[in-house]
Amino acid sequence: MSSLGPRTNYVTIVRMRQALRPILLLLLLLALLAWGASSLVDATSRSWFEQDVRLRATLALSGARDSLVQGWTSGDSQEVRRVLTEIARDERILGAEACGEDDETIAGTPDYPPQLGCERIGPKLGGPERDPATGAWKTWSRVVGVDGGRVHVSALRVGDGERPLGYVMLLQDMTYADLRAETSRRFTLAAFGILAVAASLATALATRSSWRIWTSDLRRFLQGEPPSRTFQPILKDVKDLAEQMLAEGRGSVWNAERLRVNLRRYLHGEKVIILANREPYIHDRDAHGDICVRHPASGLVTALEPVMRAFSGVWVAHGGGSADRDVSDREGRLRVPPGEESYTLRRVWLSAEEEKGYYYGFANEGLWPLCHIAHTRPIFREEDWTHYRSVNRKFADAVCAEVDSPDPIIFVQDYHFALAPAIIRERLPRAMILTFWHVPWPNAEHFGICPWHKEILNGMLGSSILGFHIRLHCNNFLDSVDRFLEARIDREERAVIHGGWSTLVRPYPISVDWPSRWLKDTPPVDQCRSEVRAANDLAPDALLGLGVDRLDYTKGIEERLLAVERLLERFPRFRGRFTFLQMAAPSRSAIDRYRMLRRSVEELADRINRRFGEGSYRPIILRVEHHEPPTIVRHYRAADVCCVSSLHDGMNLVAKEFLSARDDERGVLVLSGFTGAARELTEALIVNPYDLEQCSAALATALEMPAQEQQARMRAMRLYVSEFNVYRWAGQMLVDAARLRQRHQVSDRLSEPARPRETVVQ
Repeated sequence: MSSLGPRTNYVTIVRMRQALRPILLLLLLLALLAWGASSLVDATSRSWFEQDVRLRATLALSGARDSLVQGWTSGDSQEVRRVLTEIARDERILGAEACGEDDETIAGTPDYPPQLGCERIGPKLGGPERDPATGAWKTWSRVVGVDGGRVHVSALRVGDGERPLGYVMLLQDMTYADLRAETSRRFTLAAFGILAVAASLATALATRSSWRIWTSDLRRFLQGEPPSRTFQPILKDVKDLAEQMLAEGRGSVWNAERLRVNLRRYLHGEKVIILANREPYIHDRDAHGDICVRHPASGLVTALEPVMRAFSGVWVAHGGGSADRDVSDREGRLRVPPGEESYTLRRVWLSAEEEKGYYYGFANEGLWPLCHIAHTRPIFREEDWTHYRSVNRKFADAVCAEVDSPDPIIFVQDYHFALAPAIIRERLPRAMILTFWHVPWPNAEHFGICPWHKEILNGMLGSSILGFHIRLHCNNFLDSVDRFLEARIDREERAVIHGGWSTLVRPYPISVDWPSRWLKDTPPVDQCRSEVRAANDLAPDALLGLGVDRLDYTKGIEERLLAVERLLERFPRFRGRFTFLQMAAPSRSAIDRYRMLRRSVEELADRINRRFGEGSYRPIILRVEHHEPPTIVRHYRAADVCCVSSLHDGMNLVAKEFLSARDDERGVLVLSGFTGAARELTEALIVNPYDLEQCSAALATALEMPAQEQQARMRAMRLYVSEFNVYRWAGQMLVDAARLRQRHQVSDRLSEPARPRETVVQ
């Protein structure tokens, strides 16, 4: 035992130091606060005392002003001295002296200090001043030090009507003010000292009590006893973290194979059904009547298609290609991708009236502008809503027809199918329904513009898990539910309990596949650069900016071109050297707003080219046509700067596609701060697309950025996208759904058959 004594003493000393450290810090903080508070009290009290002294001097002179003026004007200095002596009988007034206009002494009290006399007050202290408008003396006061203490000097003007006579100097004792200020300071320091001691004792007692409770709970837990209520939340957090790390497989990068392994583990080889309006492959007939396959310009397809290739499933979508029926069976099914056939595409056919009302009408003239802050008025029509409901039911029927188990996993995509989750839930009450909203969710007040906001919320709450890109959109959705529905919101678990079901509301930032499958057959960067410049009649050393978007008013294409124009205005050195290539896929041309946008963009590009173009040089190259992914990737690799200037976007995958294409770690990303991607890709040049000065300056910075800085920024962003890729996004959502289904299955076995099931959120 004796050998353990020094060790025990050492541990005791260490624990005492650790316990005293926060107490000493608290004492130091309170000491600083006490010093600051005492200084503030001292300054405030002195200010009050000086105001009181000035007021006392004014009142003292006012009472004797008539007698003083009478003696002054008659030249009776004895009378002036008598009046001043009467004023000085106040115990706090030490002396008084009357001064003429030329600073000569008229009369004064016997004990008035000569160093503050009329002849010396001006040269020494600046003296009282005259009003430049009237020539009258201004009231003047100051605290000065004299032998024996501090006095307050007041110079008060005296006049006979409008005619100035001079001024009277009054001296008042400030010793009492110093004594009172010192008393206040001591009281403040004493109060803070008592508070510091009390707070330190309370902190020490609370720390000691908490430590005893913690060590006792930990000891009981390690001995196998049930944890106390205090210890349970910590154990829950540790358990959740362990499960998350196990599911994500920290330490390795997500890829298609890892996604397949996780889905086999949690889904046991079951297929996943995806419901989306946009199909991943479109079959059209070309000018010669031959069937060709096109990839749609869609961020949704960009994200989901690699996921579907990673496991067998069914993609239910609208068949809109001119040759889609020709290559599908009687049920609208075919295996895709062409030549690989790894999953099934199930096409649903719509009439022209249905497509106009559901897609162009309610979805894209109503919900799309409602969800985006892009200053386009949403349009809601009753007939569009009728088609939207019927088409949602038609697609839900197609999904249910593909189900081969009582509790399938169904992945509903985007604003086209806000009603489908509840419709599917009616048919398949045990289904695990994931809904992902690819566009922003507006705040509750803005969402209330939609006449059918309650129906949309009810439809979406048929989901088991509801995902958005960022937490802000999740919060906006919860606020909308809180405002418009009778539902219970668990904000700690981020869940909505409505109609006997609990819907989890979670952020799942979407991404792109990594590495990009399109890089496999893409030439090296140098070759892409030379080929792209040659195809556009550019010099080999020309600076190239790039924009890749659907032709949509939310993408900020007009603002982007205006920023290029401002760049050429502010920085003439880029004229003739810099060209901006805008690749804009036509979109929703049946809607007037989109036709107007195309005309506006074309006219803007023509105007800028006429203004700054010279010879064969054109600062803007506008390509309004569809481009296949290999072509886009070649342009990504050729560009010096990629500009994403969305006015409002859920995520924007163009930014991440650009990063995935730049394995040379060169190029600069200029990114709108109104995209979800801006929250992740912080090494990009973040801009406000409405601020043309900022955007043009960012373009200039990007074009002249040193290669070393380009590499550092690009490497950091590529590392992030490589880890947080689309396989991780899909894996997190699908694994969360699989776990939730397992909990439901356990709940079903433990509950009575007739008892309605409610989703249990752990």
